[in-house]
Amino acid sequence: MTDHQSFLIGGRWTPPAGSARRAVRNPSTEEIAGSVPEATAEDVDRAVEAASAAFEPWSRTSPAERADALRRLQRGVLRHRQELAELIATEVGAPLRMALEVHVAVPARVLGSYARLVEAYPWREEAGRSLLLREAAGVAGCITPWNFPLHQAVAKVAAALAAGCTVVLKPSEITPLTAFRFAEIVHEAELPAGVFNLVC
Repeated sequence: MTDHQSFLIGGRWTPPAGSARRAVRNPSTEEIAGSVPEATAEDVDRAVEAASAAFEPWSRTSPAERADALRRLQRGVLRHRQELAELIATEVGAPLRMALEVHVAVPARVLGSYARLVEAYPWREEAGRSLLLREAAGVAGCITPWNFPLHQAVAKVAAALAAGCTVVLKPSEITPLTAFRFAEIVHEAELPAGVFNLVC
């Protein structure tokens, strides 16, 4: 059973402000597979503040730096693919082979594709006598559904990070365990504090 006690906020595993918890059920067996803390408004505010503080320096990183961060995440997902597949199989009820070949392999490819896109994208472009600059918008609040928990998180998070935005991820309450494992992979990849935050 996987029980998480803290949220990833500002680069640190941070205890929640409240005491409420949510059990996560294996849909195949109906047994409890784990539990996670439930965020309060205070936790969400702290996560948004951390992402806001990290936004300006992250938005000024070079495309090469952001591509490197995405590739570190890709390597982390691939390094932990068996564990992620087993977790997804438990949390979603997907067959293990499908979890490995679809639920984990596709998000890993998505991370690689965004890394390549960041390097090829025309961030600065001359149009006649004008200069077109494509810049990050701010903090992205990423809310994801239950059915492809890793893919949906990666698709939103990778796009935001590639664009120079910082992130607060709120996964589905039905399948949060995968998001917590992804947050651990993000933490291992040593992205700057506050660039990625997780609450649920």
